[in-house]
Amino acid sequence: MMWFFLSLAIISELAGTISLRASDSLKRKLWLVAIVPGYLLSFVFLSVALSEGLPLGVGYGIWVACGVALTAVSARILFGDPLTLRMAFGVLLIATGVLLVELGTAAR
Repeated sequence: MMWFFLSLAIISELAGTISLRASDSLKRKLWLVAIVPGYLLSFVFLSVALSEGLPLGVGYGIWVACGVALTAVSARILFGDPLTLRMAFGVLLIATGVLLVELGTAAR
């Protein structure tokens, strides 16, 4: 169940972040309807995943890494934001770091 709640946390955070970008620096206030609940639900779901036994370092690392990667790809698709090879390599390095943290936790 903890992975389900972590997935919901990632999706909620992505929705909040994409809505923040769509709001054009909060000039379009209607997007606040998606921004605030997106971030709030993200923290709630992350908290539930942690309470289900997910280690903090692993949960937070995956949440952040997936958030960065999915936001970068989504922003490229939805808004035409840049996503260069150097940026993609940076996302890969983040994912590698999170994987190493996960493997280190499993080795206990």
